[in-house]
Amino acid sequence: MENRKIGALELIADPNIPVPHGFTTRMGGVSTGIFSSLNLGMHRGDDSKNVAENYRILCQALGFSEENLVLTHQIHSDLVRVVDRTDAGKGFDHRAYPQCDALVTNTPGVALMVFTADCTPVLLYDRVTGAVGAAHAGWRGTASGIVSKTVEAMVTNFGSKPQDLVAAIGPNIGACCFETDTDVPEAILSALGDTAAPYITRKGEKFHLDLKAINGLWLYRAGVQTVTLSDYCTACSPHRFWSHRVTNGQRGSQGAVILCKEIQL
Repeated sequence: MENRKIGALELIADPNIPVPHGFTTRMGGVSTGIFSSLNLGMHRGDDSKNVAENYRILCQALGFSEENLVLTHQIHSDLVRVVDRTDAGKGFDHRAYPQCDALVTNTPGVALMVFTADCTPVLLYDRVTGAVGAAHAGWRGTASGIVSKTVEAMVTNFGSKPQDLVAAIGPNIGACCFETDTDVPEAILSALGDTAAPYITRKGEKFHLDLKAINGLWLYRAGVQTVTLSDYCTACSPHRFWSHRVTNGQRGSQGAVILCKEIQL
């Protein structure tokens, strides 16, 4: 992963993905106070005009119109929506969109966005067809294999081959800070078996999980061979990213966005 600055905007991007994309940071927007500055969450308590301007800044920096965005109404599920241009342009309120936690498209000009503030964002790009995907993987979505199901949706609907996909796993709460009770590791081990055990560490009565690595495991099992993981922990860097745990929910939201572009032959 690499840091990219476009004016005041700061993004985390994967050099293996050639289309406009990025995992946003807190840097480069107009929001103030606890939402300073690039908050993309419309229902966090921020001024809606500031949130809308933050979207415009981001879209302009990446070179597409905000009318081309499709957002997720996230519910910590394993639901994947296949979208096209008819799904775009509903504005910046994620609640105006159908519930899901992942999006896929092969329609040039359509941009997909998911939101996080500790959960794991994943972007997918097909080097052959140009199809793209975006997934939000909370621990429940991780346990249910939402990233694998996003790959399956691209294979089924667009003819993608897993080996042609590039996956980028963005900033989330790292194993250093993601402390849980037994329910989380039990759900992960029930889904993935002992292959997930190296990414689960017990410390007294609590457990620490590496959700980036576990989502990477799902992707490798789905046949994706090129997977890049961000080093950033949102909880360790609350000045750079929003962390739900660090702020006790008083925070904005990051976005992970990717644009579908026509493949140039």
